Amino acid sequence: MNMDFNLFMNDVVRQAREEMETAGYEQLKTVEDVEEALSRKGTTLVMVNSVCGCAGGIARPAASHAVHYDKRPTNLVTVFAGQDKEATEKAREYFEGFPPSSPSFALLKDGKIITMVERHEIEGHAPMSVITKLQGYFDEHCEEL
Repeated sequence: MNMDFNLFMNDVVRQAREEMETAGYEQLKTVEDVEEALSRKGTTLVMVNSVCGCAGGIARPAASHAVHYDKRPTNLVTVFAGQDKEATEKAREYFEGFPPSSPSFALLKDGKIITMVERHEIEGHAPMSVITKLQGYFDEHCEEL
């Protein structure tokens, strides 16, 4: 039974990672990956991925569709809460003033947190409302690409 569950979870995780990569997000799996990515100049959207239902049904679709917009962050990256624990912890160090939340989105500029869309703004909401919120932040803080 436990082995079947682990195989199922591995499949869920693999699919969740692939969704983000297909959407154009770079996977940050190590502390070094996070430090390098979040020290880049410009705006960076960090999607904190998770295996929960609201990640699959709302956050990942929103992450994928929000970036098809006139303005968007320079860098698109993702960490996977519960999977790449050290990388996720390191990313959360950059989210000063915000409690740990997954799934969530953090918008940074030159490595400094600007704002976040936290789990309570995702769970129970339609993907379109999350997309609209993200694109509002893109309008405010990002350049046209």
